[in-house]
Amino acid sequence: MKRLGIIETVGKGFLTENIEGGEFSYIQALGRKIKGHFKIDLRFYSEESHVAILVETKTIYKNKDVKQLFSYVELEQELDNKTKIIAILANTDNNMFKIWKIENDDCCELDDRKIKSMEEYIAYFKKQNSNDKTAVLENTSKLNRILHDNGIPEKLRSQFVGTCLLALKNGLVYKDLETDQIISGIKNKLGKLLQESMDKAKKLSVLQTKVLESQNVEAIEGKNFEKILTFIEQSILPYINEASFEGQDILSYFFTTFNKYVAREDKNQAFTPNHICHFMSKVAGIDRKTRVLDPTCGSGTFLVQAMTMELAQCETEKERFDVKSEQIYGIEFDESVFGLSTTNMLIHGDGNSNIRCGSCFENDKWIEHASIDVVLMNPPYNASKSQMPKTFAPKFGKSTTDPSKGLYFVNHILKCVKGQKGRLLALLPMSCAITTKGVIQELKKEILENNTLDAVFSFPDEMFYPGASAVACCMVFNVGKPHPKDYETFFGYFKNDGFEKRKGVGRVDVRNKWENIEKEWLDLYHHRKSLPGKSVTKHVSDEDEWCAEAYMETDYSTLCDEDFIQKIRDYAAFLVQSEDF
Repeated sequence: MKRLGIIETVGKGFLTENIEGGEFSYIQALGRKIKGHFKIDLRFYSEESHVAILVETKTIYKNKDVKQLFSYVELEQELDNKTKIIAILANTDNNMFKIWKIENDDCCELDDRKIKSMEEYIAYFKKQNSNDKTAVLENTSKLNRILHDNGIPEKLRSQFVGTCLLALKNGLVYKDLETDQIISGIKNKLGKLLQESMDKAKKLSVLQTKVLESQNVEAIEGKNFEKILTFIEQSILPYINEASFEGQDILSYFFTTFNKYVAREDKNQAFTPNHICHFMSKVAGIDRKTRVLDPTCGSGTFLVQAMTMELAQCETEKERFDVKSEQIYGIEFDESVFGLSTTNMLIHGDGNSNIRCGSCFENDKWIEHASIDVVLMNPPYNASKSQMPKTFAPKFGKSTTDPSKGLYFVNHILKCVKGQKGRLLALLPMSCAITTKGVIQELKKEILENNTLDAVFSFPDEMFYPGASAVACCMVFNVGKPHPKDYETFFGYFKNDGFEKRKGVGRVDVRNKWENIEKEWLDLYHHRKSLPGKSVTKHVSDEDEWCAEAYMETDYSTLCDEDFIQKIRDYAAFLVQSEDF
């Protein structure tokens, strides 16, 4: 985009220029001498909103140009430290952009791939257009107590709140009404929202019979129902922006709070944290034309992340419509969770059109027809025989749960998309990576005969806290390309994501470390670097362990007594959990 096009898009009325040529000099603005860069190509400013847009144009920008741009950011903050800033590096030859949002001491690079208007950038800083995780976590904890006091059981809370949130977002009237009238109003809203949806009847049935028509919900008194809806409307809804570039999966926060006290057997459901979904989507290389499938989609976290990432790169309504209607595909076996994924996608701007209720083993033709580019999945690790094909049943032996720990799901989906030369990323328990015999070894051999193991990431031990206790890794496959014997697979020891456990809310990025950690992980992977304590590349076969721990050089300089003590405690906890202690 040329200079004139940028001015027209952002808004000529906001352009501020104080020297010839339309540029902006901070020497002029600050009235002092400045060493180094002081003259930015384009500066836009909204006096009403105190938002500045700084644009530095290059024929082809380089890494050093980022430093130049941020020198202007510092000068802008010197002008007024309360100014909110959008900083943009723009290639004039090929319409490539790098865009940052800066407010106070918070700076984040956006996924945006095009220049927007001043009004759109101003909206990024409005409270109601921000996914405020802290506020959502605090208010969801309060809401949890309100639901408890009104007799809504833990298992029902996520779906109940999601359904209410969806109805409120679409104009539900509920003031001074009885419970049956409120429920009727919610049903009406759901019916309209699902008008063009696949499996409409199934989705409506799940949301109505399992949620709205449950005895617990119908027993809520009208005034109390009104209080619940008022709290959701005033304390949850304002912090959710489904169109935001950040793409936060708000329902994953509901799971964090509402599922803390469920019975141990229900904690086998490992709902993927939003930041891990974002990282995996980045690894997959998702753009606005990518067709994404999650064949075991759970609450829809992968699909929400993929859709949000794609929408951020769209420039027209048609492109956004195509993403929502043709590029997001999901399958979920569990009816209750299927209802939650439907609600989740609708809350985040639809995209539920191609979400099916059923088994991924019974939808082969549908998957093949979808022409999938990327598969993101977190299969069940302890599936029962009833969830698996009968042909696989003999492999169970005396075990009551899937002996492949989810790897059979992965192999099946790889076969379904093998002709499409895409990528598959799967979260699996570490036992799949380290086992070199039995069913898992057989599946590894078959997988490598038809696909390339591109990478394996060892993820944080307590990633699913407070849900499942499984230690997970992410396997990345290039689909339909047999694994070459001399191929160097990348192994990342990505155990520290910067998140910390907090009572009542789960694992939280309280020190804002994740953004930089994610950048480091992506850099190590994309450049396939070997770094002691972090990563290594290695030739492997089905007879080898697939994890960084087996091959990586230890960085002993970072070890201390506390690390040794913690490992002993972790091992003791493992023995207790495995009942071998």
